Amino acid sequence: MGKVFRPSNRESKILSRIESSKEHARRQAISQIRDCIDPLSNAVAMKLVESGLVETTNKGSLEKEINESLHKLSRADEFDVDFQIAPFRNLVPQPNVVSLFLLAFVVEKLIHHRDVVDIFGQDIDIYHCIHEQVTRFAP
Repeated sequence: MGKVFRPSNRESKILSRIESSKEHARRQAISQIRDCIDPLSNAVAMKLVESGLVETTNKGSLEKEINESLHKLSRADEFDVDFQIAPFRNLVPQPNVVSLFLLAFVVEKLIHHRDVVDIFGQDIDIYHCIHEQVTRFAP
């Protein structure tokens, strides 16, 4: 018969603090982007096009789609966000929820947009490109 693991009170408190700090960081990241959705969507769209990761016929519509995605993130509940970022959760060790959400949007939804010709690069390249812009506006 296997040993039953029962964490002590001290271990439970430490685990609880770790989980609550992760949740706090997640909520804070989402709330910080509410103030800078327009400049962030412009910067992300511009960087994706400049880096050659996204080829589009209309940069304005790309920016508009990213803007709408950020608005959706700011209104979404926890389950919807977790569902959207689930395939990319283990991409980097300590991911930013905003960057993961935008990555998931670009890879899964934006690829089917009529103005997007193609998306190049690996998921990690797109994540780093997006994350660079997210950290500029919401550190």
